[in-house]
Amino acid sequence: MGKPALPQEVMLFSSILYHDESLAHKAVDALKALFGEISYESGPIPFDYTSYYHKEMGSPLFRILIAFSKLVPRNSLPGIKRATNTIEEDMVIDGRRTINLDPGILSLENICLATTKPYSHRIYLDEGIWAEVTLMYQKDAYQALPWTYPDYASQDLIGIFNELRGIYKERSRCRAA
Repeated sequence: MGKPALPQEVMLFSSILYHDESLAHKAVDALKALFGEISYESGPIPFDYTSYYHKEMGSPLFRILIAFSKLVPRNSLPGIKRATNTIEEDMVIDGRRTINLDPGILSLENICLATTKPYSHRIYLDEGIWAEVTLMYQKDAYQALPWTYPDYASQDLIGIFNELRGIYKERSRCRAA
């Protein structure tokens, strides 16, 4: 029989999808106010995988990915997703979202995103929030799964997550020492 144990804390990150760069900066400031210091911020990455958000947010769209210095418990994801939804709601202009925030957690074994949408491969967490394992670590790199969104399966984002994994691994070692 296995004995239950609390898992190691994980790295919190958020993707910010935007059209207006000034609103992206405002979103970053709001995220920092909630989750603390940022340890990583990517440059803008063109988001041209779908036109799904164009009517609501405009085009062209870009993404930045930020990661936070403070590690978080894995079970904090529902509260984090609800908080990022509030930021999105606070930044609505004329009934339209101006940003899309995708918070997630990075562990040595996977990348997990929070979502409000159920699906066959998502696990219900709490308070209307599901978790999706979006990438898994295998063969020295994060790998896409059959359901991984094309942008998260891109070499740009996988490269960023592999880099963040190295930062997280070092930080985890320092905390354990």
